[in-house]
Amino acid sequence: MKYSLEKFGLALALLLTLCSGRLSAQTTTITGTVTDAKQKEPMPFVNVFIPGTSIGTSTDINGKFSLQFTGRHDSISVASLGYRTYRAKINTGTTQVLHVRLETAARVLGEVVVKSGKRERYRNKDNPAVELIRLVVAHRDSNRIEHYDYTQYNQYEKLQFALSNSLEKDKPNRLLRKYKFILDNRDTTKIEGKALLPIYLEESIADVYYRRDPERKKTFIRGDKKVSFDETYIDNQGMSQYLNHIYQDFNVYDNNLMLFTNQFLSPIANAGPTFYKYFITDTITAEDGSRLVQLEFVPRNQTDLLLQGKLYITLDGHYAVQQADMTGNKRTNLNWVRSFRVLQEFNKAPDGRYYPSKSTLMADMGMFANGKGGIFGERTVSIKDFVPNNPKPDDFYKGNPVVKLDSAESRKENFWVEHRHDTLTAAESKVYANIDSLQHMKSFRRTMDILTLLLAGYKGFGPIEVGPVNTFYSFNPVEGFRLRLGGRTTPKFNKSIYLESYGAYGFKDEKWKYYFGGTYSFTHRSIWEFPVRSLSANYQRDMKIPGQELQFIQEDNFLLSFKRGNNDKWLYNDIYNVTYLHEFLNHSSFKVGFKNWAQQPAGSLAYIKPGSGLDSVHKVTTTELSLELRWAPHEQFYQGKQFRVPIPNKYPIFTLRGIAGVKGIFGSQYNYQSINLNIYKMFYLSPIGYSEVVLEGGYTFGKVPFPLLTIHRANQTYAYQLESYNLMNFLEFVSDHYVSVNIDHHFNGFFFNKIPLLKRLKLREVAAGKILWGGVRPENRPENDPTLFKFPVDKDGILSTYTLGERPYIEGSVGIANIFRLVRVDLVKRFTYLDHPYISTWGIRTRVRLDF
Repeated sequence: MKYSLEKFGLALALLLTLCSGRLSAQTTTITGTVTDAKQKEPMPFVNVFIPGTSIGTSTDINGKFSLQFTGRHDSISVASLGYRTYRAKINTGTTQVLHVRLETAARVLGEVVVKSGKRERYRNKDNPAVELIRLVVAHRDSNRIEHYDYTQYNQYEKLQFALSNSLEKDKPNRLLRKYKFILDNRDTTKIEGKALLPIYLEESIADVYYRRDPERKKTFIRGDKKVSFDETYIDNQGMSQYLNHIYQDFNVYDNNLMLFTNQFLSPIANAGPTFYKYFITDTITAEDGSRLVQLEFVPRNQTDLLLQGKLYITLDGHYAVQQADMTGNKRTNLNWVRSFRVLQEFNKAPDGRYYPSKSTLMADMGMFANGKGGIFGERTVSIKDFVPNNPKPDDFYKGNPVVKLDSAESRKENFWVEHRHDTLTAAESKVYANIDSLQHMKSFRRTMDILTLLLAGYKGFGPIEVGPVNTFYSFNPVEGFRLRLGGRTTPKFNKSIYLESYGAYGFKDEKWKYYFGGTYSFTHRSIWEFPVRSLSANYQRDMKIPGQELQFIQEDNFLLSFKRGNNDKWLYNDIYNVTYLHEFLNHSSFKVGFKNWAQQPAGSLAYIKPGSGLDSVHKVTTTELSLELRWAPHEQFYQGKQFRVPIPNKYPIFTLRGIAGVKGIFGSQYNYQSINLNIYKMFYLSPIGYSEVVLEGGYTFGKVPFPLLTIHRANQTYAYQLESYNLMNFLEFVSDHYVSVNIDHHFNGFFFNKIPLLKRLKLREVAAGKILWGGVRPENRPENDPTLFKFPVDKDGILSTYTLGERPYIEGSVGIANIFRLVRVDLVKRFTYLDHPYISTWGIRTRVRLDF
């Protein structure tokens, strides 16, 4: 996920982990294993608990458990259906290890057929648990809430994050003494053996209305409240979207559950019996008198993105899930998440069917698997006042699907006390005021200044900030050493007006470069706050490599100074830009632009007409009018310091651009038109990972020299770039018509997870393929028209710029990702046009990416 988003995620993890205080209290820790006394096999899902209390846990898939608690308790019990309960004495305040061997009970329910003393091999065939799960799958669609023609209900959402730490006896930290009012707000009751320090909370109350045909959902947000940080450091709206993307909605009835940006195969997916083992463990009676089957399930491969836990299934003929209690396996190939739990409860509707009444996702996250400090996050969505099949007029569903009432963000506390579905804990209720007080402390602001400088590259000075620091120094063959200093205004200067500027100097070409621009927000909010309606104007005099297009990275980033091969073909540019951007609430937008561009070849690049002398054309000037239409349904994004970064989801993004070059306006020398369509889509293919697919096509109308054709995106750096051709040289190919497809697939360790020596490293496989078809029409070929520029040649007169012929350009790569949980390394191979000079037919490229 993209550059600024990765930095934000890393910053959040580092900040919260570094800020976690070491918390003090006396604890008792019991660890151990539970095995079958006869079969000598580990027993999963065995209950381990303190009698007469709510303190307890369950064994994992390997029969191991760990229980930590405070208070004085002198005994522990271990129990499982069909086995004798084991009880043992314990010593308070110590760490003890128990190895429990459970014996089968003398009294057995039903008939038992003993085939042998060996453990029977698990099979799907003639397995009543598998037959039951297939009945659940067969009734899945009829049990979904979307099966109703109409539904309406009141929905409460709560998302919270807290610093977590183990309860242990320790000396108070003198460095944190000034933050005592924050540290005193610890919650030691929510999770046994953990102290939680809330640092973020957001809540919302909404009335939701759903219609099945034609499908439409209307949400009226009546209350919206969240912890607000200083916009100098964090974009609150973007942070909220990012956190909700990690903790997004889920439903056990879906084939896949999106948890922590990864798809986990549901235990009641169509392919469930292929990847899970199922066991009927009990039959119970619910509070409403319904008979339920307790069905336990475990993954066949513990390292795949699969779940384990219990389902409670009704025996009323609907085969509905009444409750789901699921967790992940510690061996699962998942980053940063130590453990998590997924709970979903269903209530019976008046017609006897069940609807989801409460969904909870909890996770303990940290930088290190065995670290004591970390982050605890929990998102709860609850539903009440559920009314099925109460139709509304068609006009009711028209307009924006999400409507936030004007008073939603200004609700008083009495509104929340009355409408919350659950009462906040004492610690949660103080988080709003505590974080507000924290932000006014000078020491905290200094810490945030340092983190912003290190991770975002900017240093704030009141209404302005200087940066980014990674562009202060760089080098290239034309400028030699390059120094740059720049800055921008912050919302403290003016929320409606944004200004930015920089100056740079090359010590080899001895020329100054500079940029200055401004943006005005017609919404009178920050120019980054969705939906944007802004007018921008800027002027830039600087250098650029033809065909280098970077995403979310400055072109003069120091790390990009290192390039392979010859890259001495550059342009001096003088560019005037005026752009109006208008975004709509449905995530469609249009952008209208004016651009006057004077480009001058530099380095070894020259614009030469046939029959003319060297460097016969010193400058090309164009004036362009542009229109861009974009539609990104259900788009989420995080706004960083420099870029708005999309958060990928299952929905496509369409971008259509049209450009018209107009001769005679402000010195423009050419008439031409071009059109470009880009379609991005992420395909989730659980359990074998996901693919990012980009389809793109373009066409240039009119007769123009090669600098105004499409110069295909090339990459001569050692970084792996997703939307560039990583073994194509700069300015190697130009086209006036083209079609391309890029596929980048992440297997998420699907194969490595099955190799004993590799699965412990949690490495992940990646593979990519890029194909480009294109060409240049005869009218735009310099050999057919003496008014056009010759294609560039190298110092020996060998052609270095080409057109695509009947063969497409093809490159592919295979690689290993998640090295040290951050690094991706690809072996890239070029398959076509291998006769071109100075190319690389293969190479190794790297990429840094923070991901779960």
